[in-house]
Amino acid sequence: MSIKVIQLVQGALTESVLQQLATKLGVAPEAAKRVVGMIAPALVGSLMNKAASPEGARSLFASILSQDSNANIVDMLPQLVHGDGLQLLLASGTRLFSGVSSEERVNALSNAVATKTGVSVGATHALSGIVMTTLFGVLKHYFTKVDGAVGQLPTLLGHQLPMVKASMTEDIAGALGLGGAGSFLSGVGAQMKAVSSHLGHPSTVVGTSPAVNASLDRIVVEEKARSKKWWWLAVAVAIALLALLFGRSRVNQQPLATAPAAAPVVSSTPVAAAEPAPPPAAAPAPTKDALLTFTVDKLDAPTIHATVGSEEEKAKLLAAPTAKFGADHLNAAIAVDPDTKQASWLDKLDGLLPLMQLPGAEARLSGEKIELSGSAADARNGWMDKLKTLFGAGFAIGTFDVKQAVETAKESFMSALSSLSDDCSAADVAKVLNLQVINFRTGSDVPPQDAQLAQAKSAEVLKACETKSKTVKLNVGGYSDNVGPASTNLALSKKRAEAVRAFLVKHGVSADSLTVQGFGDAHPVADNATASGRFANRRIDFAVQE
Repeated sequence: MSIKVIQLVQGALTESVLQQLATKLGVAPEAAKRVVGMIAPALVGSLMNKAASPEGARSLFASILSQDSNANIVDMLPQLVHGDGLQLLLASGTRLFSGVSSEERVNALSNAVATKTGVSVGATHALSGIVMTTLFGVLKHYFTKVDGAVGQLPTLLGHQLPMVKASMTEDIAGALGLGGAGSFLSGVGAQMKAVSSHLGHPSTVVGTSPAVNASLDRIVVEEKARSKKWWWLAVAVAIALLALLFGRSRVNQQPLATAPAAAPVVSSTPVAAAEPAPPPAAAPAPTKDALLTFTVDKLDAPTIHATVGSEEEKAKLLAAPTAKFGADHLNAAIAVDPDTKQASWLDKLDGLLPLMQLPGAEARLSGEKIELSGSAADARNGWMDKLKTLFGAGFAIGTFDVKQAVETAKESFMSALSSLSDDCSAADVAKVLNLQVINFRTGSDVPPQDAQLAQAKSAEVLKACETKSKTVKLNVGGYSDNVGPASTNLALSKKRAEAVRAFLVKHGVSADSLTVQGFGDAHPVADNATASGRFANRRIDFAVQE
């Protein structure tokens, strides 16, 4: 069993994550994507160079299993790219870098990639650290899942050689200290194969250094303990089989006439009772629903985003649309996450292809739920009935209802408001105020009529705290979806935040307790590919002032 490490790393850095990183680092999302596309295979090449010696492989394996490496990094990335989480990612990347290459080499790599991509060295270096953290997390997740040993590391890295070859250039190889790209790529595979063979048969290794990393010692001890346990189990099973065969042969040798049986031979050597075999560790069941969203532009070109549980599902998901539309007429970003359940909608993909040709169509499939929006939700096109026939009663198929979403949010807000404590904790107050929905009309910065009751209630809460001399100081943040130019969205989001602040101040809240900030379409909380996602992203967010 192996994995495609570079593809997993690039898949973890989704467009949403890259967009957030690009915003924080001051670069264009496409530029950040280019940097990642060059950095990921370069870093894998650096790991291959490290694993081309026994001691290097041991040191690298220990780093992968260390506390600095996060096996759940893929799931946590969307949250970590916010606020202090980004600093944690960068700090982790710096520590992990130190176990692979020198600071001089890391800086040289950033300079080389920055020159090629036109991205600043600082932003390139930051993205390199995030890629390194993700890379180690992916490897740790794999080795933890398969209960892997150090001897498997060079073999796994060797499987990545084709992708590294496709990306490695002379300047990148020189920056990493690999020598010439050609000589490195032609020799490193055989070197890692030899190291893997030696590490897989430690009794044949001569001259091993006594200084072994402590964490690696623990792994070796555990492996020996497991081997010993299974050796005794094998001995016990063999004894039992011999006894059974011996007993059968004694029965077969009995004459038909009754005769006194020979006295059984009893061994004077006691046989230890077989140690019961440990129950096999059950693999954790996947917990996430397979996800597919797609939108169709005015030229009938679909854009697909998906998360599935295996490479086989990914290949199947790509095959039908590629054959239908052609690779040049299809935009697809598909991530593989082993914690994702089997896609129950995948065998119905052919029936969705006509919908992927409908200009303006939007659809979101998550588990057994399907949400239609855009032209796909237009009753005149009949896709609701078509999909109900295609998928059957096991799927819930519907359209996004803005009024229902607003009413549901209003009920949640009022319920939370009634249970809010009197201690005026700023964090608690902000959490409750964020349950209200202020659904601005497209292009408008005027709070809608149906949101004014919730805003008036918010003002009452803040005024009550001021009366108790417990003034809650908040920042009113405005956000938009990604429709329209980013500069326009940024200005509009700030105007919306200012409108909410003005309403609260007009209703008695101290102006000094409220600041405003516009974020535009940064930090989306949902996928902008569907109406419900854009609705969620067009929001006002109350945060405690720092």
